[in-house]
Amino acid sequence: MAKRGDSELWQAALRDVKPLRKRKPPPMLNPPPAPAPVKAPVAPAKRRAALPPLPPITGPRAPGLDKASAERLKRGQYPIEARIDLHGMTQDDAHGALGDFIAAGARAGRRCVLVITGKGLRRLGDDRPGGEIGVLRSAVPRWLNEAPNRARILAFATAQPRDGGGGAFYVLLRRPPRAGERQ
Repeated sequence: MAKRGDSELWQAALRDVKPLRKRKPPPMLNPPPAPAPVKAPVAPAKRRAALPPLPPITGPRAPGLDKASAERLKRGQYPIEARIDLHGMTQDDAHGALGDFIAAGARAGRRCVLVITGKGLRRLGDDRPGGEIGVLRSAVPRWLNEAPNRARILAFATAQPRDGGGGAFYVLLRRPPRAGERQ
């Protein structure tokens, strides 16, 4: 705490102080040239109509997926053509690895891939179902719905116990377009 004498001493030191006057900046000798007007690019005559954004996938019954295919995905009846294990990765590393994995799978023409997230760390002795969900487990569905992943994915669902259960996802990739087909 400051003593009373310190405060008086401080006030005495500030008696002679005057605020600096505000100065205007000096005029510029060579002002920069005005920016050139931007010309709009000429659109090609046969440009594709912009496609509406894809709705988010919230479960195996995604838009554009028939009921039978949704059931096959949910039951794990599609052959798994590739898998990625995100265990032990940071969120940033896992996010990047997942995006690269989905892109590579789509380029390779794969149909169903498995993304293993793990169930996350739980408190010791907490074996209750519905306990804390791991960070990656909760983030992966959001990442799958982000661009550009969403455009490559038809649907995803929680894996069956034999493939990782609540700690993994089946991801059904879109088929590559045939020649002359619109994406």
